[in-house]
Amino acid sequence: MTFNKKIAVIGSGFAGLASAALLAKAGYEVTIFEQNEQPGGRARVWEKDGFTFDMGPSWYWMPDVFEDFFALFNKKPSDFYQLRQLDPAYRIFFKDEYLDVPAGITHIRQLFEQIEPGAALQLDRFLQQAEYKYRVGMGSYVFKPSHSIREFASITLLRQSLKIQLLASIAKHVRHYFNDPRIIKILEFPSLFLGATPQNTPALYTLMNYADLKLGTWYPMGGMNEIVKAMVTIANSQGVQFKLNTRVTRICTSNGLATGIETSSGFYETDFIVANADYAHVDQQLLAPPDRNYSESYWDKRTLSPSSLLFYIGLSGKVNGIQHHNLFFNEDFDQHAHHIYTQPQWPDKPLFYVCCPSKTDPSVAPPSGENLFFLVPIAPGLTDTETIREHYFNLIISRFEKITGQQITPFITVKRSYAINDFISDYNSFKGNAYGLANTLRQTAFLKPKMRSKKTKNLLFTGQLTVPGPGVPPAIISGRIAATEAMRYLGKA
Repeated sequence: MTFNKKIAVIGSGFAGLASAALLAKAGYEVTIFEQNEQPGGRARVWEKDGFTFDMGPSWYWMPDVFEDFFALFNKKPSDFYQLRQLDPAYRIFFKDEYLDVPAGITHIRQLFEQIEPGAALQLDRFLQQAEYKYRVGMGSYVFKPSHSIREFASITLLRQSLKIQLLASIAKHVRHYFNDPRIIKILEFPSLFLGATPQNTPALYTLMNYADLKLGTWYPMGGMNEIVKAMVTIANSQGVQFKLNTRVTRICTSNGLATGIETSSGFYETDFIVANADYAHVDQQLLAPPDRNYSESYWDKRTLSPSSLLFYIGLSGKVNGIQHHNLFFNEDFDQHAHHIYTQPQWPDKPLFYVCCPSKTDPSVAPPSGENLFFLVPIAPGLTDTETIREHYFNLIISRFEKITGQQITPFITVKRSYAINDFISDYNSFKGNAYGLANTLRQTAFLKPKMRSKKTKNLLFTGQLTVPGPGVPPAIISGRIAATEAMRYLGKA
């Protein structure tokens, strides 16, 4: 089945790969244009001296989203990569202690009860609501294109909206059930993936706690880029063409329709465009002013997710006292959040995250080495210099060594930093944000930047700056929605 319609997908992140594969499966001629040397967007890899670093996402949550996508092509994740459940799922360092969050709800209940008597029963009640939100959210909300509020204007959805607590905050909801600050931090930390503080994130998103504690934390052996490889394999099998090292410089339009794209390797005619590149970049840089969805001031007023200061570190020795995922919450969370959202500046005493995939996967480091990934959340749009990066590297390495009781500095053989300037140059990221748009109440569902272009009928946006939001599973879902909407348009065209 061939429709002889050409579709250009700008960007090969998870949303772009998902939409391209589905559109090619439907019979369209699909080409992905990617400015970098490898597909995957932020989920690229960097290899050096026997180390393989995932450059972006490192958490594998919501395994059902991956299973559902691969099932559309009669495949399973296990056809492409081996999943391993992490146990413990992660370790959280507090000021004077650490806690390991185990796999399996029975052990998690025991942990909560040890911390706060009565918390096991409260956790049951909390997760019952979280599961409801997950099921309703995935079934009734997440897969909507959110073109208009009318998509949500039904009695059933209005009733569900009340039950899933769109108007309350995660912070208030969690404190309704629990008092101990350690439990509160365990339940609030997933909001970091949503790009906002728990105080400003709707309680709807405690559905992430269901994903975390009930569905579990997983790891694809070989690294997160194995997901990219799997999706590329599927896309290739459907006939998708890839143009790597090809920067799109302009979207050409005529009479309200996109006619093609100008790229670093020439002009390509197209019947439809799915833009998976940074939404603000496409809107403000690739489209002429009359064709833009939004004004410059609109974008400046958006609440963005944080950016990140990243360090990819290869060690010649092993590290004790840490797990695969490690959250260092031994400083004031509210103060760090204040320096991201309220008064943007480089933080005085940052919280940080350390991933050590070589604890699970020997393939990502030499036999005697260790693969470390440090991440410090920072405000987007800050001044980014090598001097600043080095200051924070020394700061967090010093804290890491003090907390874990061991030196790693003498054993560093590979080191690379990555921050705001890199997000801008590699991904055209608006203000160097790392995760897209924050999932605040005023930026949820139909209040997000629209998927559909207001001025160009055959142009759609997909990815983390539109619905449903930031994260790998939401990006895959966004690509699926975009493919459905593109086919709906092309079927009428």
